[in-house]
This record gives sequence, structure tokens and C-alpha cells, in this order.
Amino acid sequence: MVRGGWEGHAPVAATELFVPYLEKQGFEVSRADSPAPYADSAFMAGIDLIVQCYTMGTIEQAELDGLRAAIESGTGMAGWHGGIADSYRNSSDYLHLIGGQFACHPGKEPAERQGSAADNFVPYTVNMLPEAAGHPITEGIADFGLVTEQYWVLTDDYIDVLATTTQQVRPWDPWHREVTSPAIWTRQWGSGRIFVATPGHSLDVLEDENVRTIIERGLLWASR
Repeated sequence: MVRGGWEGHAPVAATELFVPYLEKQGFEVSRADSPAPYADSAFMAGIDLIVQCYTMGTIEQAELDGLRAAIESGTGMAGWHGGIADSYRNSSDYLHLIGGQFACHPGKEPAERQGSAADNFVPYTVNMLPEAAGHPITEGIADFGLVTEQYWVLTDDYIDVLATTTQQVRPWDPWHREVTSPAIWTRQWGSGRIFVATPGHSLDVLEDENVRTIIERGLLWASR
């Protein structure tokens, strides 16, 4: 587990939520507060799964090279929200690896905003794609609603989308048509697998039954 960066996503508490589940599945869990371990090729060679919750921050070239080499050799990588989709803004190569980048989370009507994080919490739906109904990460899960940050992400065509969310056009918004973004996706990279879920801003969201189930399944799916 690599956790740190912006503290607003509670990286330590968020990752610790999943430690009991991972240990029950037979994993031995180590923890790091920076991406420094990625540069240790001998250490990374023995890693089956990277769980990253590191919003923003920076990554050194040796760390990025080690991360990519590990995944290409079969190490899985998984994460949620800004901990994976808004990490290391200094690195376009990291963005290339993950396949999607947080762009914004349009918030409430301006007159309702009070200057807190809740200004960005809106009700929205995570729509499961019919073609993903049999996927081991999303099987049996129907569309569900959340009230939290709705991520608008920029992505490429090399991701396998399992669920989406659609940003509506509201009277105060400057865009002129609905925008659909991936909410859950996977990516094959060399011999490795990558799993991303955009919900997960806070502990209560991670504890939502649907979100937690999807992330737990995603961790196992991505693992070597």
C-alpha cells in the first residue's frame, strides 16, 4: 500500500479499511508513505498487488520506471478516486499508464455553496454497462446512487469501461451537452492489470456496500 499526498482523501484511514479483507484473502500487507518503494526493483519483484491512495504529489523518474516495470512484469495495481486517478500531475507517463485523469468535479449551484468540501457533493448515478454484467468486478451489481464528488475524467480508448457516470447540463454550467465519464475501468499493461474506481472521496463513500464490493473485487482482479 502506497498512501499519502493530499490529506483530504484520508489516505491512511482509507487504505486501512481494506487491510482486513486483503489479509483474509491471504495477502501480507506492507505500507509506505511515498512512492519510493517503486524504485526498488528487488522489492517490487515480489509484489503481487499495489494499492495506491496518493492524491497529487510527485513521482521521481526512477520510481515511475520501477512502477511501470513491475506492472509490465505482472504486478497488479488498484486504487480509487484521486488516489490513483489524480496522482503525480508532474508525470504524463503516469497518466499514460493509468489511462484516465481527473479533470474536475462540478459542484452545487453557486448560491448553495458555503466554502466547504461539501460544495462539491452532488447526487449522481453510477451506471453499470450491460456488457460488463458478467465481469467478476461488477457481476450482480445494479446501477446505484451516491452523494459525493462526481468525477469528470479525461481518458483514452485503451481502457475497458465497466461503469459510467453522466454529468448533466445545469442552468449554471458552461457546457452545452451531457458528458459521460468512466466511473470504473480496467486496463491491461504488459502482463499486469490495473483497476480504477472513481468513487471514494471519503470513508463513508468507501463504506457504501456497492463501492466497497466493487473495490474489493477490483483488488483481487488486479492482483498477479
